[in-house]
Amino acid sequence: MSVLLQATGLTKSFRMRGRDVHAVADVSLTVAAGAALGIVGESGCGKTTTARMLLRLEDPTAGRILYEGADITDLHGRALLPFRARAQLVFQNPFDALNPRFSIRQSLVEPLRNFGIPAGAHAAHIEAVMQRVRLMPAAAWLDRRPHELSGGQLQRVVLARALIAGPRLIVADEPVSMLDVSVRAGILNLLREARDSLGLAAIYISHDLALIRYVCERTMVMYLGRVVEEGPTAALIATPAHPYTAALVAAVPVARVEQNRAALPIRGSLSDAPLAGPGCAFRTRCPYAMPRCETETLALRDVAPGRRAACHLVGVAS
Repeated sequence: MSVLLQATGLTKSFRMRGRDVHAVADVSLTVAAGAALGIVGESGCGKTTTARMLLRLEDPTAGRILYEGADITDLHGRALLPFRARAQLVFQNPFDALNPRFSIRQSLVEPLRNFGIPAGAHAAHIEAVMQRVRLMPAAAWLDRRPHELSGGQLQRVVLARALIAGPRLIVADEPVSMLDVSVRAGILNLLREARDSLGLAAIYISHDLALIRYVCERTMVMYLGRVVEEGPTAALIATPAHPYTAALVAAVPVARVEQNRAALPIRGSLSDAPLAGPGCAFRTRCPYAMPRCETETLALRDVAPGRRAACHLVGVAS
């Protein structure tokens, strides 16, 4: 598959207490056309900031972003319009994602106008996308306003708005976390169907490894702005190489209540981790920390075919 989106050395710094603190530090990734990448980690790990930079909603402090081989890092304003049509965001909170004064029709027409699609084609685009998200007949929904719809119905409209201009890349930031459990599977299935039928690439942002396992072929694990492990999702979950990944796997609920599954005994919280300086940022919470973890900042390295991790506990793949 051809490379659709590529980022190299993405870094985002903020000034805090007289020093620069990295919200994201030296993140590199590649998303192939039609592929799905998951980015997981606790709140505050930098995954949403990474996604915002990839969508050019946030300017990186350092690093480069290529879309279909073209450098879009320094583009702004109207120069970004073609990219905006091809890379769309599915918001976490559908209740805040839509203008409450707009009807559903107005919310869907707005991106068509913004991206220069002729007015005569609007009705056909809207009918097709409403059918794709299973809100039919379209006429029964288009003149309603957001307060008249449930959360699941609103998220279908948010997905319709993201798809209506014909994107090649979808970024979904916690797309079902605000929804009842009973409707989550339906939204995830719609996302998968859209991916398969339209050949979309996707980036899913989540703290939920169970969701990522369902929708993503590859996964990247972030901790305090850095990637600590990446690889095929199934292998990463089955045999985590980094202690932080193991902790995330242990936190996934199991279906059988009789199954005894003790969580990894990590210490403290994200706020206890060092904000700067050498060494592994996870060392203050890791039960396996050793002296070298305080002084050596380890980069990602190959630990198995197609897998990389930044931990002294795992050897280098031959």
